[in-house]
Amino acid sequence: MQEELKEQEIPVKVYRTQDRLMVVAPLPGLEPENIQVEVTADGYLIIRGELRGALKDVKELLIDEWSIGGYHRKLLLPTAVNAKSANLSYGNGVLAIAFPIAEQVKPAMLTLARVAPAHGQRWGNAGHPPTDGAV
Repeated sequence: MQEELKEQEIPVKVYRTQDRLMVVAPLPGLEPENIQVEVTADGYLIIRGELRGALKDVKELLIDEWSIGGYHRKLLLPTAVNAKSANLSYGNGVLAIAFPIAEQVKPAMLTLARVAPAHGQRWGNAGHPPTDGAV
């Protein structure tokens, strides 16, 4: 049995506080520099994770429940946000995004800076300071 290469849709949790919209998504197996977050001018959130590699030198794949490939998710945000000021953190395979709620959408393309192996963050001043890089 060979590993199958396919793009996977990312499950998300979206919730709101008085001044922030939070999005949390599992992205196992990715490094922070392989994750892109975009908010478009028309209010869509697009999360992409670049391709993860196939297992090397596998003699015989017995169970294949976890596909290799990229991650992708596009969803209409329920409220306008300022993406330029978003905070992002990635750790333990989970991406957390804090968007300040805004009067109108302020689009941006966001990436993470590596702060430790498999941990990254972007501090855009969404109303709370960054942590040690963990989610």
